[in-house]
Amino acid sequence: MNEQTTNIPEELRTAVRTIKTAILQSQHRAVKAVNQEQLALYYGIGRYLSENTRKKNWGTGALRSISDRLREELPGLRGFGLSSLKNMRIFYEAWNIIERNSPIAIGELSDERKQPDGISLESTENKDNDIRQLQLANLSEFPLTEFLSIGFTHHIRILENAKEMDERMFYIHYCYEYKPTADDLVQVIKRQDLYHHQSKLPNNFLATMPDYKQAYRAIRMFKDEYLLDYINVEELGMHDEEIDERVIENNIVHNVKNFIMTFGRGFTFIGNQVHFDKLGHDHWIDLLFYNRDLRRTVVFELKRGNFKVAYLAQLSSYHRILNDDDRREGEEAPIGIILCKKADKAYVEYIMQDFRQPMGVATYKTANEMEPELLRVLPSKEDLQRIFEESSRK
Repeated sequence: MNEQTTNIPEELRTAVRTIKTAILQSQHRAVKAVNQEQLALYYGIGRYLSENTRKKNWGTGALRSISDRLREELPGLRGFGLSSLKNMRIFYEAWNIIERNSPIAIGELSDERKQPDGISLESTENKDNDIRQLQLANLSEFPLTEFLSIGFTHHIRILENAKEMDERMFYIHYCYEYKPTADDLVQVIKRQDLYHHQSKLPNNFLATMPDYKQAYRAIRMFKDEYLLDYINVEELGMHDEEIDERVIENNIVHNVKNFIMTFGRGFTFIGNQVHFDKLGHDHWIDLLFYNRDLRRTVVFELKRGNFKVAYLAQLSSYHRILNDDDRREGEEAPIGIILCKKADKAYVEYIMQDFRQPMGVATYKTANEMEPELLRVLPSKEDLQRIFEESSRK
């Protein structure tokens, strides 16, 4: 930036910000509109292909022939290969239920020609062959905005990896809220299994957080079990418990992006082994985060073995110190999470009743404890590194 640009008057700076905001908002609306149009088109094509192939109107290899011919007649056309056409059919067949429940008519997309007065020149005999776009603007009790906000690739990844309707709706909402890449989304579904571990963390949030909305938000934010498959399990069990816990901590720190992804948005990593000196006694917090939505620091205390009541007492001391020495004006009380190998949930919730600070207890698994079937479908460590590097460049 040259000196002349740097020294422009404040009113011109304001003008730049105003124009910049307008440009970015316009670009966002354009992308959103294109995405909705694409989904509507793919849905309509999917319906058309489904109705003709499932009824066996067309012979074997029809989709491949259609794809090849489209490329011949529309050189440079992308996104209409054989696998894409199959995905469009899958997309329609998975979501045709929402169209049946819609009170709105379906728009027509065909090569029909209309006279100036709007009367169709196409005969009624061909009406069933039209490709009709999805139009659901007035559909009640369906999160249409969320549904149309995510890309076709994300929809297909959800359909491939989540089989139940509620689970699919959960991940559509997740995409709407957190904007993961398609690769990250697969990791959230297959590796972290976020849907099945949501809202199951043993905790005392409702009893200790005055704002019940924040309490419910915190309950949804943290899982009852975390997959730490990047830990080198060969390093564990060779040392005493304290060293093993440091191994787990270091592996999380080196993979902190993956760890934060399991929580959702708004998290910032403050540090590990954060030191506090209180009345001449040293305290070291394993992992310390801050969440903007909750306006709270979040402590993770790592334990190699099974849950012990003493862990809650240790966490309680961290709460006290953070409240007295670290909490800033406008911030809420810290949240503490014990992350250990195993825990009896009913027992944890029973013991936790007498603690007055927000806390929960989660467990973790390492790669050697995962089901063989799941391990086979997961990317290799090298592929994960490549995915991370590619996403970092975006």
